[in-house]
Amino acid sequence: MTLAKVTTKERGEKMYSFLLVIIYIAFISLGLPDSLLGSCWPVVHIEMNVPISYMGIVSMVIAIGTVISSLLSDKLTTKFGTKIVTLVSVFLTTIALFGFSLSNTFWMLILFAIPYGLGAGAIDAALNNYVAIHYKAKHMSWLHCFWGVGTIVSPFIMGFALKNMTWNAGYRIVGVIQLIITIFLFATLKVWNVNSNVSSEETKHIGLFKALKIRGVIFLLIGFFAYSALEATSMQWASTYFVEVKGIEAGDAANFAALFYIGITVGRFLSGFITDKLGDKKMIILGTSILTLGIVLLLLPINSFHVAISAFVVIGLGCAPIYPCIIHSTPLNFGKENSGAIIGIQMAGAYLGASFMPPLFGLIGGKIGYIIFPIYILIFAILMITMIEITFHITQKKNK
Repeated sequence: MTLAKVTTKERGEKMYSFLLVIIYIAFISLGLPDSLLGSCWPVVHIEMNVPISYMGIVSMVIAIGTVISSLLSDKLTTKFGTKIVTLVSVFLTTIALFGFSLSNTFWMLILFAIPYGLGAGAIDAALNNYVAIHYKAKHMSWLHCFWGVGTIVSPFIMGFALKNMTWNAGYRIVGVIQLIITIFLFATLKVWNVNSNVSSEETKHIGLFKALKIRGVIFLLIGFFAYSALEATSMQWASTYFVEVKGIEAGDAANFAALFYIGITVGRFLSGFITDKLGDKKMIILGTSILTLGIVLLLLPINSFHVAISAFVVIGLGCAPIYPCIIHSTPLNFGKENSGAIIGIQMAGAYLGASFMPPLFGLIGGKIGYIIFPIYILIFAILMITMIEITFHITQKKNK
């Protein structure tokens, strides 16, 4: 092998690794806005003189945008490529963040929730598909770990802004960070060409309806919907469960609930070290077993908040590998040429589960008591693992 060939190979490997860094940064940008609204809403709804429940309206507008852009992601990626979809998506969320920072009425929030949702869904589906095709399973786990970093960092930024400035300033600070990431993505567009020789997934488009007809996809969609319902319900209702069921003060409950975020983020970091060895299916089973253990801890007739705290950490650790491993297994189970459309459908299902199932729990819990929380998420855990097992059974039989 000549020196020139060695140098070219080394340069290619460096660019390949650098692209991975770019994708990690892009996923931090996806996580940054996700936990801002909940962090500042207790102040925002008072300033804007709207009921506290109106946060659900803003979240619903964002969710509708994410579902639409998720479903369109495969078509957009086929036409423009992952790098352009990623750049435009981050830019749209940047516009939304600066828009939120200028908002002084509720309807301004609704207006800027539209580009936020459209940007978030497209980048989520496009990058998940890209990493699933081009990189090992461990990188999918670490990618979602970096999303967790974004969701953990932004509440601290908002907390600083609320103490020293205004909630608008919190959005402005995160908007500046997002703008810097947008400029960085624009400056590094050429780096994406490192995978141009194997980017056949960006030149084929099977369409959503054809993707839904592929055997096993419907089961996968239901399984992903169930997982996202479980995760989102745990995130949104942990504090209420601590207060209403365990009798913990609201301030302490919010801190304890954050342990779920930490559990899922740390869990995804640790999962990256073993995912390549165990494989996606075994990691999903392992994660389900761990989160089921956490649910069982909540069901034990022990009136101890220490047990409840431990349970939420365990549930977070169990949830950690499931989302990234389901996505990473999609190209292998259904083919690279189909994965773009199928992952777009998965993301849409995930956003539907995360948007509608937590409010449903709120309605049920308000009627019969929030003590049913562990039973509620256990139902989704059982539905999820059942549907995923059926999916793997169908695809493995088909691929033999």
